Amino acid sequence: MKAGKDRNFVFGSRLIYIIRMAKHNLLGKKGEDIAALFLKEKDYLILEKNWRWAKAEVDIIALKGGILVFVEVKTRASDFFGAPEEFVDERKEALMARAASKYMSLREHEGEIRFDIVSVILAENKKPVVEHFEDAFFPGLFGE
Repeated sequence: MKAGKDRNFVFGSRLIYIIRMAKHNLLGKKGEDIAALFLKEKDYLILEKNWRWAKAEVDIIALKGGILVFVEVKTRASDFFGAPEEFVDERKEALMARAASKYMSLREHEGEIRFDIVSVILAENKKPVVEHFEDAFFPGLFGE
């Protein structure tokens, strides 16, 4: 094979990867938007979306009844490989806890907090299925 063909193949593979990631990111963004609307309808005040600190990101930070709620949104096109909420692992919980600790420090929040998961299934040509798991986990808080 000529070098030019090899380069086209590599570029083609990268392009397919980028397209797949773009679809995945769009699906995640749609899920986060749906989750935020869902929470607003349940009288949550959305304070932040996609709040980042160090290596951690919290999809939604909201307030309800004086409780600061850190929300992880998991979106899938189906539950064929498992329910979306099942994909929140201990590593993600620890990252969220560190980010929550930093957020609370920056905002001088000393009140109650909670970690929730919102699961969104966006199957093609179907109404989104949204499930809210309040107090889904409490990993403990870590310092900087």
